[in-house]
Amino acid sequence: QVQLVESGGGLVQAGGSLRLSCAASGRTWSIYALGWFRQAPGEERQFVAAINWYGGATYYADSVTGRFTISRDNAKNTVYLQMNSLIPDDTAVYYCASHGKPQSWARPRERQTYDYWGQGTQVTVSS
Repeated sequence: QVQLVESGGGLVQAGGSLRLSCAASGRTWSIYALGWFRQAPGEERQFVAAINWYGGATYYADSVTGRFTISRDNAKNTVYLQMNSLIPDDTAVYYCASHGKPQSWARPRERQTYDYWGQGTQVTVSS
């Protein structure tokens, strides 16, 4: 199993920045990719960004492209989500997720691709 713990959420004004972290433990050797998703109240959980654990290739949702950056530190088993130019619509609980299936790298935006999920961290952007 893989355990994922998110941190770094909080309250920020529109236009500000936050950096989320996702620390992985357990069977980290089995991780092929990690993703960030978010869920606002009353809405479905939606894809934000994903990164290939080995090659570093990335995917982004259109709504965050140019504002958010996903990165990894393999030595620390940690993935980061740098969020800049935040807007109120970015308010949500942000979840980290991982999977170990190379054949699923072509479907990084689908929730069912991922096997393990963290508990989430709240991000609130005030106007």
